[in-house]
Amino acid sequence: MARAHNGPVEIEYEVHGDLANPTILFIMGLGGQMIAWDPAFIDLFTAQGFSAITFDNRDVGKSTWFDEHGEVDVLPFLLGEPIDAPYLLSDMAADAASVLDAAGVASAHILGISMGGMIAQQFVIDFPARTLTLTSIMSTTGSPMVGQPTEAALGALLRAPATSRDAAIESDVETWRIISSPDFPFREDEIRSRAGVAHDRGYHPVGTNRQLAAILASGDRTEHLGALDIRTLVIHGTKDPLVQPSGGEATAAAIPGARHVTFEGMGHDLPLELVPAIVEEILAHIN
Repeated sequence: MARAHNGPVEIEYEVHGDLANPTILFIMGLGGQMIAWDPAFIDLFTAQGFSAITFDNRDVGKSTWFDEHGEVDVLPFLLGEPIDAPYLLSDMAADAASVLDAAGVASAHILGISMGGMIAQQFVIDFPARTLTLTSIMSTTGSPMVGQPTEAALGALLRAPATSRDAAIESDVETWRIISSPDFPFREDEIRSRAGVAHDRGYHPVGTNRQLAAILASGDRTEHLGALDIRTLVIHGTKDPLVQPSGGEATAAAIPGARHVTFEGMGHDLPLELVPAIVEEILAHIN
């Protein structure tokens, strides 16, 4: 593994494939570590002549934690009140730029999933010259009018942190049971195994809380997205309960010329059965 630096913030990252090839920067979602990317998914891109960079966002995994700021009370936001977040999505986008700096990559295809899609959108707004293409997956614009979670998904998002390894794994399984694709098999054994690895590598729920605060405090990107001149692909599932499909619709509508692809029955995950078609869409887009 390698480390990038955005001022005092250190970001753990990994390069897959040959950096002499065009690079795709993969940005993970809320609370997810870079190991959440399925290696087989990444390999489908490196096998097609791309290099791939994955990394831990700030406050998760092996990147810098912001524990001196404590937990952020996000409930006032639900009542229409502002919240005080220790950092914003723009800071996380700058972290992503520092990863490209450390890897010696001038520009890349930017791909983000969920919160990672929000960071990817902010990256393109802040660093258009470093962006070859944008792929925003199961994400939204930041407008409170679109992409809001269902009641069940919101409950899973705001669930109290587990206090033991076993409880953390069970909590993860139950969350994915709520938000994953209802029309495809639920692979509990894989989710359970992945949750255990993530827990042992860096279980840090208060960091997830601060990332959520960053999302809520960063506001609506719609106006800035409307000024972009970047080839954009928006992917969303028709049955996503965490970022409902209106979030993808609004993202595609906001960015001039964006292509919007939906997958029937997909929730807030990438079902194994749909991965070949999803990768095909992304490769066609970035090629």
